[in-house]
Amino acid sequence: MPPLPPAFRRLNHSNLAAQFSEQVALAAAPLAAVLLLGAGPAEAGLLQAAQTLPFLLLSLPAGVLADRSSRRRLMAGAEALRAASLLALLALLLAGWLTLPVLALLGAIGATGTVAYSVAAPALLPSLVARDQLARANRGLELARSSAYAAGPALGGALVGWTGAAAAYALAALLSLGAVRGLAGLPEPATAAPPRRHPLRELSEGTRFVATHALLRPILLTAVFFNTAWFILQGVYVAYAVQSLGLTATGVGMTLGAYGTGMVAGAVVAPRLLNALPFGRLVALGPACALLAALLMLLTIALPSGLLAAAGFFLFGAGPVLWTIATTTLRQAVTPQGLLGRVSAVVMTATFGARPLGAAIGAVLAGWIGVEASLLASALCFAVQFLLIMASPVPRLRSLPQAA
Repeated sequence: MPPLPPAFRRLNHSNLAAQFSEQVALAAAPLAAVLLLGAGPAEAGLLQAAQTLPFLLLSLPAGVLADRSSRRRLMAGAEALRAASLLALLALLLAGWLTLPVLALLGAIGATGTVAYSVAAPALLPSLVARDQLARANRGLELARSSAYAAGPALGGALVGWTGAAAAYALAALLSLGAVRGLAGLPEPATAAPPRRHPLRELSEGTRFVATHALLRPILLTAVFFNTAWFILQGVYVAYAVQSLGLTATGVGMTLGAYGTGMVAGAVVAPRLLNALPFGRLVALGPACALLAALLMLLTIALPSGLLAAAGFFLFGAGPVLWTIATTTLRQAVTPQGLLGRVSAVVMTATFGARPLGAAIGAVLAGWIGVEASLLASALCFAVQFLLIMASPVPRLRSLPQAA
């Protein structure tokens, strides 16, 4: 099996640095808000909302830019903006001038780097590797992301605890600058500039392509229900774990840490599964793991157990990583190059839009009926996402289909 080309390895090293920068900064922000600025739960929640808002507001414009111009320059520019926001945070922190609104604003600006990477990297990848290397390359990108999710928050939290938030932001800024440097030398094949049209017409093309494609439409619907279900669970889990499962703060952290461990494990075993299973079965494996994990979480109502919860979070990490690798590869294979940025942006906007909806459903059900109702609603949504993908043509795919 030929090795992946040097251009991909350069992209992946940059991706690893950018993902670690994001996770370290995301861990430092709420700790700085609470420990240094006296933020309460409501203020911390608003801070988290501010840091995720760019995914809803900027994904579609980023998709248009990714199909209009250089994807490498888009990622490098957005990552440089993240580095500038982190350096500004560091300077304000050291000067004692940091406030909660400024922390939220600079955190939102920094998230533009992640938005650009999430939209442009999948669109750039097919021009860097051969078609039969797409799954391996996506697995490499997901392994980097999984490693950052598993280790980044712990590293950021430890730095804040040991030396203060300044060290965490300094490390995040250095990592972000390293990601920019990696992108600066990345070769990008020249493509003909597409004709300029109204952005709404370009966005409608990407939306229509996903909505009418027999393979991408069920994948999008499955992802929307998965994200809704996942954030119903995320919104209530910590309180449920402490109040109903009797876990300490350390125990809660260990169960949540199983999610990152599962992500890494899923990315590690992905090559073997790619060789052992028909492609469509690999796609369906992610929703199946998520449903099994939801049933394990539901079982904790009758059998309160941190181990059951940890097993559920491990499967929540492992299965969706396989899903992401497989569905990203499928999207790249069936989408024309000129549409890849917009199609990726449509998928991201829809899935991220489902997240606040899921969190709101979980909060309302927990307050109205009880946290057990939230767990049940989450499990039902996970059942729907599994049925949606199994009823589609996707699980019957033996190999990657051709592009439209």
